[in-house]
Amino acid sequence: MSTTMLKKETVERKWYVIDAADKTLGKVAVAAATILNGKHRPEYTPHVDCGECVIVINASKVVLTGKKLDQKIHYHHTGYIGGLKAVKYRTLMETKPEMAVELAVKGMLPKNSIGDNSFTRLKVYAGAEHEQAAQKPIPVEVK
Repeated sequence: MSTTMLKKETVERKWYVIDAADKTLGKVAVAAATILNGKHRPEYTPHVDCGECVIVINASKVVLTGKKLDQKIHYHHTGYIGGLKAVKYRTLMETKPEMAVELAVKGMLPKNSIGDNSFTRLKVYAGAEHEQAAQKPIPVEVK
């Protein structure tokens, strides 16, 4: 019995849609990262980007448990001296809920070129409408 190794050229990508309404941010991010990595496929190959495309809708309705809205802080640096910026997740969820989901998913992807390429296949929308209806995405249930 031989092991099947996928090649970059033979990977066929499907589209999946995840409804994040009333779901925990971490569980939505885990489901999206697993599909983007391709770990849900039986022919998963670690050194090949065999992941698929993911659409996350209703990002503005995602839930953070406990006191994370007030205690969790996103830091980023502008590149200038003294340019460290801090944003609480309550403000982040009010202004850019898509960014909160993207940050959670990006943190769960590998820190290499495969993870960078996988992240480009993630589309996040704050509302229930998305632009990828022509791709006929398959709905995914988040547990």
